[in-house]
Amino acid sequence: MGVFTYDYESTSPVAPVRLFKAFTIEAAKVWPTAAPNAVKSVEVEANPSSGNIVKINFVEGLPFQYMKHQIGGHDENNFSYSYSLIEGGPLGDKLEKISYENKFEAAASGGSICKSSMKFYTVGDNVITEDEIEALIKGSEGVYKPVEAYLLANPEACN
Repeated sequence: MGVFTYDYESTSPVAPVRLFKAFTIEAAKVWPTAAPNAVKSVEVEANPSSGNIVKINFVEGLPFQYMKHQIGGHDENNFSYSYSLIEGGPLGDKLEKISYENKFEAAASGGSICKSSMKFYTVGDNVITEDEIEALIKGSEGVYKPVEAYLLANPEACN
């Protein structure tokens, strides 16, 4: 097994606290509403807390039917969270899991900077290329960008 790390940063006009809530505490409610062309439902085992499993079910016609995340932890004071993609989605037979550490920080010009560190755990001698990683990031924008647009259009959401 190999481990490949990739760091990614993006900006958003949405405040860090609202993005944090939309992607953690309120994801089960927000994602299907904000991204109905991608997310059918989000099933959370009990409360979204450390060790619990979250299953994201996708609409028909997308490359994946579902993904399962295992929550690593949330830090509501620092707007950071971690989880591992442990089943479904892009894992296939090449990846054992993908671990994510994300943090939303206030941008000097307003809005947020999202800092993400991803670790790709490959099966056997498989490697993952930068092109494959960038394709995965682009795919995740199918949820991220609609959630961002939803928060901008609904200023009362995730406050």
